[in-house]
Amino acid sequence: MTDILDVGRVAALNDILRRSLSGGTLVLTAGIVALGRERQQVILDAIAAFDRFDVDNDPYGERDFGALEAAGERVMFKIDCFDRSGRFASPDPADTSVTARVLTVMLAGEY
Repeated sequence: MTDILDVGRVAALNDILRRSLSGGTLVLTAGIVALGRERQQVILDAIAAFDRFDVDNDPYGERDFGALEAAGERVMFKIDCFDRSGRFASPDPADTSVTARVLTVMLAGEY
């Protein structure tokens, strides 16, 4: 995604979704759902606090992926930016009027 003009805005919008669960849709995989609400909340809090972005897990500076330990589990999260139909990639992830953000949280073993 090197053609994105405003990577800083994309990262900021991804941070908003990751930290506050607003500005997009949250998807929990079956493995995360099976952990129960209490452990899910611990995981979501850990994802909200995640700040270990580097060139290995964030090569484009979009803050859209992370892997961490939380609630006794190895967890991964990914933010994808779709067009408003949800069928294709967003034409401009920095533009909220044409982008639907999706934060997916999964157990590493589900990857």
